[in-house]
Amino acid sequence: MSVGLLALLDDVAGLVKVAAASLDDIAGQAARAGVKAAGAVIDDAAVTPNYVRGFTADRELPIVGKIAWGSIRNKLLFLLPAALLLSLFAPWLITPLLMIGGAYLCYEGAEKVFHALAPHDAEKHEAGLEPVAIAPQSLEDQKVAGAIQTDFILSAEIMTIILAAIDAPDFWTQAAILALAGVGITVIVYGAVALIVKGDDFGVWTARHARTGLGRAFGRGLVTFMPVFMQILSVIGTAAMTWVGGSIIVHGLHEFGFGWPEQIVEIAAHWAEHALPAIAGVAGWLATAGVDFIFGLALGALMIPAAGYAIAPALKAVKGLLPKRA
Repeated sequence: MSVGLLALLDDVAGLVKVAAASLDDIAGQAARAGVKAAGAVIDDAAVTPNYVRGFTADRELPIVGKIAWGSIRNKLLFLLPAALLLSLFAPWLITPLLMIGGAYLCYEGAEKVFHALAPHDAEKHEAGLEPVAIAPQSLEDQKVAGAIQTDFILSAEIMTIILAAIDAPDFWTQAAILALAGVGITVIVYGAVALIVKGDDFGVWTARHARTGLGRAFGRGLVTFMPVFMQILSVIGTAAMTWVGGSIIVHGLHEFGFGWPEQIVEIAAHWAEHALPAIAGVAGWLATAGVDFIFGLALGALMIPAAGYAIAPALKAVKGLLPKRA
């Protein structure tokens, strides 16, 4: 019996080693896949702080928390099962769905540019798309809902990039890697967002309570710098949404046989690399992002009147046919 017990313990130890190796492989692949999705992750981090602008300091972290929880629900409850099922049963649907999401990002980016250039006309356009919030709570709910909706598109791209980077044959390992990478990215992104939106409060606290003059000066400088930083981040977020959306559309068109937009991107990248050989990699990336941004902005500009005169009225008509909730 003792020999049998020792054999059983040896088998258990072997299983534990295999399980530990599998977990290590899952963690490693999740980290590598997350790095490949870094571009979309940066976009997500740049876009989100805009949604807490205009609210009191005590509501900033609760709003970030709501958006983060919505992002986790997006990834785990909707996008993870959808990505796995699509990869198994309908891989041909992934590109069209991504292009729809990319078009939405282009619209969001172009709409923000429109708001900056013609705020009065942009406000009239927005008023025709959604009801005006009266109470602060309803405004907060609208902001959170809009942030989660935008996050859904960015998260869809992140999860798709991760899925493409996974090198695992079985279904459950793919699911584990997707879940681990998705949750890890969400924690990193919204942790960074929380630090960004509370930077000015930290500056105020430091300016009042620092023990040295240098520390108090640093706090005052941080308070002065944070509004400028938020404006810069807003511009980066708008550019990022438009660039990512344009990139999705360009690659999607290439998949469907319309290769000329991607050819233009490649020509621009090669030209930039030859023009600036000392920083060829950076120049090529900037040229690629710039052309993708131009494509995205052009598509988004076309979608603004389409959204106002066709899509929004159609959605309102469909909503009017549905039974109203008490």
